[in-house]
Amino acid sequence: MKKTDTVLLVATMDTKAGEAFFVKESLNKEGVTVLIMDAGIKGESPVPVDITRDEVAEAAGTSINKVQDMGHEGRSLDLMISGAIKTAAQLHQKGEIKGIIGLGGSMGTNLGTSVMRTFPIGFPKVMISTMASRDTRPFVGTRDILMLHSVCDLSGLNRITRKVLREGALALAGMVKGERAATDHEPPLAVVSTLGTTEACLRAVRQAIEARGMEVVTFHTVGSGGEAMDELIREEEVELVVDLSLHELVDHLFGGDYDAGPERGTAALQKGVPTVLVPGNTDFMATGPLALAMEQYPGRRAHAHNSAISAVGTDAGDMKKLAALLSRMCAKTRGPVGMVVPMGGFSAFDSPDGPMEAPEIRKAFAEGFKAALPPGIRYMESRHHINDPEFAMTIMDCVDLLLETGAA
Repeated sequence: MKKTDTVLLVATMDTKAGEAFFVKESLNKEGVTVLIMDAGIKGESPVPVDITRDEVAEAAGTSINKVQDMGHEGRSLDLMISGAIKTAAQLHQKGEIKGIIGLGGSMGTNLGTSVMRTFPIGFPKVMISTMASRDTRPFVGTRDILMLHSVCDLSGLNRITRKVLREGALALAGMVKGERAATDHEPPLAVVSTLGTTEACLRAVRQAIEARGMEVVTFHTVGSGGEAMDELIREEEVELVVDLSLHELVDHLFGGDYDAGPERGTAALQKGVPTVLVPGNTDFMATGPLALAMEQYPGRRAHAHNSAISAVGTDAGDMKKLAALLSRMCAKTRGPVGMVVPMGGFSAFDSPDGPMEAPEIRKAFAEGFKAALPPGIRYMESRHHINDPEFAMTIMDCVDLLLETGAA
């Protein structure tokens, strides 16, 4: 067993001591040492732990007695989460843990995943939870958290919980033991956004960027994808961004389902990363089933992408608002930026063969952005459709110009 094969187990030990110790024993059998952090509030842990709830509360700047006296379980948990995050971060900074695992119901899942979301991508994270069969986005966020459904309540050990807890422990053990150090010779990093409706453009752009000796990470702009992309840009040394799919900005402005929040797209501009912007997939908003979409947006063009997802067409007024927003964003950039507009169509939907062709929105966007074009922003138009090979070449022309500018 390597000394570094140590992981952190986060649990509320007043209610989950038996289950936590079963996980610890399972990991120990695989040669993994376990540090148990108790973030329970109501009662004492019936067994010794490595980090007590008193220490967790102290890390949050308070005491366990004050946490208990708050009289509100949500606010009390928030304080313990704060202390748990700080304590776990210290262990990580010292190189004392190589993975993290949690178990619990709604409160335990909130606790465990809140800590996990502060750890970088690639750091092993496993959450065994009664909540894993529901919408997990609030828990997973933009991180690579493995959530394992406990099937039954984690209330005592039985033939079901033993199997699932052991599976979670083995999963974490495999992640920790299979960890490989990053190479010292990683290529420059490029980030590209897309949706399936701009897949042809993505393929051509990715191949062209890779041919220039860069590694490409692609993000699917479904809300969480854009958030994860901006986080990566803030945390890593990114050399180039091609924001091919600005769809999440439209959903943020007009109430679509793929909303990545008000900061979407700002990370690269604030950091000064050379950035090519393309209004890909801004010809529609993403919503639920078609009947619901037509009720939510009466009178709009609509297309059922599948039984669960519909596309609702944007109009010229929407495009003018989007152009104004992008102009304001670009005006604050710290690095070279280009806007490349495919006047032949913004997505597979917006094409002669597509269900929602809309030349008027392309014109409205182009006119709106050019009218408020910030100084120093390179603007290029192409008569081609976004998925035409010729348009990908125009994007790469802009890429080369921006990289030359950034290197100057």
